[in-house]
Amino acid sequence: MATISKPDNAKLICGMISSSENLFDCARKKLEASYGQVSISSDTLPFDSTNYYFPQMGGELMRKFVAFERPIDPGELVDIKRATNELEDTFAAADGAMVARPINLDPGYVTLHNLVLASMKNFSHRIYLNRGVFAEVTLIYHNGWNTLDWTFPDYGSGAYFPFLTATRNLLRDDIKQEKSQS
Repeated sequence: MATISKPDNAKLICGMISSSENLFDCARKKLEASYGQVSISSDTLPFDSTNYYFPQMGGELMRKFVAFERPIDPGELVDIKRATNELEDTFAAADGAMVARPINLDPGYVTLHNLVLASMKNFSHRIYLNRGVFAEVTLIYHNGWNTLDWTFPDYGSGAYFPFLTATRNLLRDDIKQEKSQS
């Protein structure tokens, strides 16, 4: 009979898309209130590989990532995705919001083996988790980051690999420390 195993912890990340760097800072503070300190953040990069978000968010979009210090159980992803959607709604309802969706928050997690992203949209390669949330393996890690047929072009470009690798290294260090304390 198979034994039930618990997955290794993962590093929670959140990708943010907005035309306002100030919103990145505001969102980071709100995310830290829920998920603890950010341990690493990416540079702010242009988000120009698709026009998909332009109708809701306008042009001149930028992308930034944050990774959190505290490792998570991957099973937390459903609650985290739903919470980030609520946070997006809060920003959209704020006085002075110039566009329907001022910020997009895309949570996911990095393991030693892959990058998993949460989504509210179903697709052929996504797996339903619970409460309207799906997940997909976006990149796999084997001798570096590798794309899959469905990897978003911006993720496949390599621009995010330094951030993802640094996050993976932090996770690896956490796992080593945890094992040495056992």
